[in-house]
Amino acid sequence: MPTTNLKEKINTLLESAYSGRTSDLYNSIALAKEALQISETIGDKHLMGESLNQLSLYHMINSDFDRSNKFSERAILCFNEINDERGIADAKYNIGSVLYKTDNYHGGLVYLLEAQRIYKKYDDLHKLSKVEKAVGTVYEYIGDSDNAFITYINAIRTARKISNVNLESNVFNNLSGFVLKKGKAKIAMQMIEHSIKLKKQTKDYRGLGYALYGRAKIYLETERYEESKKDFEEALKIHKEFKENMGASMSLSKLGKLYFKLGEFNKAEKVLQQSLEYTIAYKISMVQVKNYRLLYLVNKANSKNSEALRYLELYLKEKEAVIFTQTKQVIENYSLINKMNILEGDAALQRVEQKAIDKKTKDEKESVKLKQEFLSIMSHEIRTPLNAITTIASILNDKTIGEDKPLLESLQFASYNLINIVNDVLDFTKLDLKKAELELSSTNLNSFCEKVLNLNLSVANNKGLKLNFNSNVPKDNNYLIDQTKITQILSNLISNAIKFTEKGHVDLNVALIKENGTNDTLLVGVKDTGEGISEADSIKVFDSFSQVKPILTRKQGGTGLGLAIVKKLVALHGSKIKLKSKVNEGSEFYFEIELEKSSQKIETKRTNFYELKDKVALLAEDTPINAMLITRLLKNWSVKVDHVKNGKEAVEFAKKKKYDFILMDIHMPELNGLDATSEIKASKNPNQFTPIFAITADALTIDDETKSKLFDDVLLKPIEIDKLFSALARE
Repeated sequence: MPTTNLKEKINTLLESAYSGRTSDLYNSIALAKEALQISETIGDKHLMGESLNQLSLYHMINSDFDRSNKFSERAILCFNEINDERGIADAKYNIGSVLYKTDNYHGGLVYLLEAQRIYKKYDDLHKLSKVEKAVGTVYEYIGDSDNAFITYINAIRTARKISNVNLESNVFNNLSGFVLKKGKAKIAMQMIEHSIKLKKQTKDYRGLGYALYGRAKIYLETERYEESKKDFEEALKIHKEFKENMGASMSLSKLGKLYFKLGEFNKAEKVLQQSLEYTIAYKISMVQVKNYRLLYLVNKANSKNSEALRYLELYLKEKEAVIFTQTKQVIENYSLINKMNILEGDAALQRVEQKAIDKKTKDEKESVKLKQEFLSIMSHEIRTPLNAITTIASILNDKTIGEDKPLLESLQFASYNLINIVNDVLDFTKLDLKKAELELSSTNLNSFCEKVLNLNLSVANNKGLKLNFNSNVPKDNNYLIDQTKITQILSNLISNAIKFTEKGHVDLNVALIKENGTNDTLLVGVKDTGEGISEADSIKVFDSFSQVKPILTRKQGGTGLGLAIVKKLVALHGSKIKLKSKVNEGSEFYFEIELEKSSQKIETKRTNFYELKDKVALLAEDTPINAMLITRLLKNWSVKVDHVKNGKEAVEFAKKKKYDFILMDIHMPELNGLDATSEIKASKNPNQFTPIFAITADALTIDDETKSKLFDDVLLKPIEIDKLFSALARE
């Protein structure tokens, strides 16, 4: 057959595949594969790329994300050879969509913004609307509400310019969920009803499944449970029919939440387990995390305490891994995002800024600011639920005996380790600015190393690897160390070793190599029997935030911060991280560290909580579970508590009654904790000179002198009970 006829056949196959994707996805895949084979036969790079992009799209719809990205990467190679920017944009749109759907929000944003730039350049409004909707979704996920709303509105306007009601419907679906989170259920319902109407009008039944899911969420939020159940079940039916695995997992997860609210715990557990099967099979992390949390709540409510604890540990572990992955991506990709925004020509902003500021300095400052803003949001959002977890675990631990005691102790250590890691993520900016400091405490080194090693034990066991701890340091030796930073260094090295070792063992080695009066010099190393690192890669491995071999979807979890932060943390201790490695034989990362000896023995301190008996406290906290837990904690110490929900109420209470101390959250409605504290201290009232303590999930507050100096002390959530008591008792 002549080449011209073959090209016509390929185009016909691709058109048929695309038009039929909503009714028979597997037939679309077969048609696109046939188109690819013919394209390869005639050597047409453009048609090869088009076929690969369609295959990428269909596998993404089917939640086969690994295969989707492989097709996209091949498509980019084809389009690069013929300088086809629009084809590259399509591939990058697919990759960006896969990345944010697998929790790599900032990595996804980089690809999506690049695709958006190209679509704007060629005035491709159809694809521009699609990518704008995806960009809006990512902004929403990372907490950038302003940009999310603006981008969604732009996507609607673009869709209306070309009279594409299907694209318009898709955006209104997302926008309704966004508005619902803002507490505007009535407006959200109007938007989703409009979306459903358009879906029925265009007969896009696959899209209708997502629209019905969106309406079911609103019904659930407004406690219209029967209507919610009906929509979730209909959405699930459609998702299963069209092999929409992500949609099916989402619908089942929300059904589980609905049954939980109705008190039908057995039904809830059943559908959540079904959702979990989807999320594990197709690596849908964002739903998997929610499922673990819901299964914890369901089992707890159903008095299945052991199962509840198991799911709570899984939730913490998965949440930790997601946090680390996102953190790595924000560090890797924010500078790229900034450059893209500059390429987009943010001329208005540049005109406002002083012309005399050097452009390079401005970019660096903006990059740091963006990192700090993201880390502040992340800190607050993570610490708030962690506060509940750690406080409940502490309270339960005091009352638990028998076989559940080790489980709670393990949960406590894991959750506190997660807190420490969050702290170190925030320290990344300090490390960049050389403002980080060591916080030393007396620690039994051998016991501490064993605990760090045990954090990685389950991952190693799953791969059939042995974890060994070898030390010639005397068992009773205590040293002054920064537990948080040493944990971060060792955990990162150990998790990396496990990730790149398929058989054999991983060793944590600690050797006492020099004694000098009050100080000892130790050689610390992590050695594996993994794939090793080539000499070329070993030169750059400490200077890159990414793996030598990029991994699209996380298998083992791990810190995700990369060896760059390890290098900085080791340097903070006055040392240098080094590497010995042979390909196919293994690697060893090691460093020397000088530590001051400590004679203090590690003992469990029992605080005399009765020292606070009959004290009176004012607690300003808007999150109900945190307020309940802190109130209960204070009452256990015989402290009388008045609770208010915002800063405005705190100011009014402070005018009427004398308190021994005030505990003030920072982020609250009506009036925030900073302004409330300023008002109390600036005006004449019974509490003008009363100690006021900030209790906040925003860890950057403690580093802001303007904010922290308002308070007598800043106590970070999750609250460490002994630190809270010490702060209150010394007053």
